[in-house]
Amino acid sequence: MRVLIVNTSESIGGAAVAANRLMNALNKNGVKAKMLVMHKQTKSICVATAGTHFRNKFNFLYERFIIWINNLFQRKNLFTVSIANTGIDITKTMEFKEADVIHLQWINQGMLSLKDLRKIIKSGKHIVWTMHDMWECTGICHYAFGCENYKNGCGNCSFLRFPGNHDLSSSVFNKKQKILKNSNIKFVAVSNWLANIAGESPLMFGHPISVIPNSISLSKFVLKDRASSREKLSLPDKYIIAFGAARLDAPIKGLNYLCDAISYIVDHGMIQQDELHLVLFGGLKDSNILKAIPIKYTYLGRVKNEEDLSTVYSAANVAVSSSLYETFGQTLIEAQACGCIPVSFNNSGQTDIIKHKENGYLADYLSVESLAKGIEWAMKTDVNRSQLREHVIRMYSENVVAVKYIDLYCNSLGVKA
Repeated sequence: MRVLIVNTSESIGGAAVAANRLMNALNKNGVKAKMLVMHKQTKSICVATAGTHFRNKFNFLYERFIIWINNLFQRKNLFTVSIANTGIDITKTMEFKEADVIHLQWINQGMLSLKDLRKIIKSGKHIVWTMHDMWECTGICHYAFGCENYKNGCGNCSFLRFPGNHDLSSSVFNKKQKILKNSNIKFVAVSNWLANIAGESPLMFGHPISVIPNSISLSKFVLKDRASSREKLSLPDKYIIAFGAARLDAPIKGLNYLCDAISYIVDHGMIQQDELHLVLFGGLKDSNILKAIPIKYTYLGRVKNEEDLSTVYSAANVAVSSSLYETFGQTLIEAQACGCIPVSFNNSGQTDIIKHKENGYLADYLSVESLAKGIEWAMKTDVNRSQLREHVIRMYSENVVAVKYIDLYCNSLGVKA
């Protein structure tokens, strides 16, 4: 069986990391899997590039240009939405022609246009599409932030400067509906929360939605000695909180809630200020956001090597995800695999991963006080680090997830696994 995994990037972003891990897991399980991407970061022979540098740059900029015009030249929400008006015709590539199954992942920002998607469907290839956010079930947004207009065809979009019944979100929704209607796509959600959300959209009506979580490389994310991990990273012997994201200052990641929770902990005498230390990792466009951190911290920048990331989690007492929404929560299972207790809000995909006060803490949504109590609980609770890892092995190992996808591919092809 040949599977082509299509994603905008090879390794940058949560979806790319998940797609890359899946490719490796499939290959270990006898499937001939490749990735086709717009942005390649390594020299892997299993990853091919689609399009040219100039064309890919044009696709990305032209889509942003049209969004910018529709918002009357405002930059606000420029990257919050995608309209898929430009892309690459991957049906002409050798990788596409050779594949038995086309597995779409995150394909925005110039990778595939709606026209390209129509061509893929018309090719007759078997298609699986993993949803990493809400874009597949909305008009243009990746996260609806409480808006439920996607249940009725979108329109009156809050991300547009002049929303209306027949605005850009409604127009793109209608285009998607025409393309997806009667298609043979098998959709996958990475969490039960996302599957339930997607199932309420007319775009998903008539399409089966499976739930298969992202996987983790347990050979790279391992239990390490806490003291030696701290020594390697030059971290103090204190209560250490880990916080990471592709972009730390992205509003959706909620760093401000973590800062407020830490302030609450200190102000209410839950843990002394000089006993706490924050370690941050990930990209950062505006470093001014770090000025709001109320305790001493260490900023590691982007930690690209998974083994180094394992050292970070092993050094920490608690890993916090204060995101407004998480369709899955990759950092949470990475932390658990390294024996670090995760704390997160209880509103979305995190609830699949964390069993409250068993292998982590689910705080009340957007409650600074509840998040603070969760951090305190994680700091002062004696949780067996090996048991945290065992949970990940059972649920999210590469082999477990690969087998689930292989079953889905075989079901689509009409063959026995």
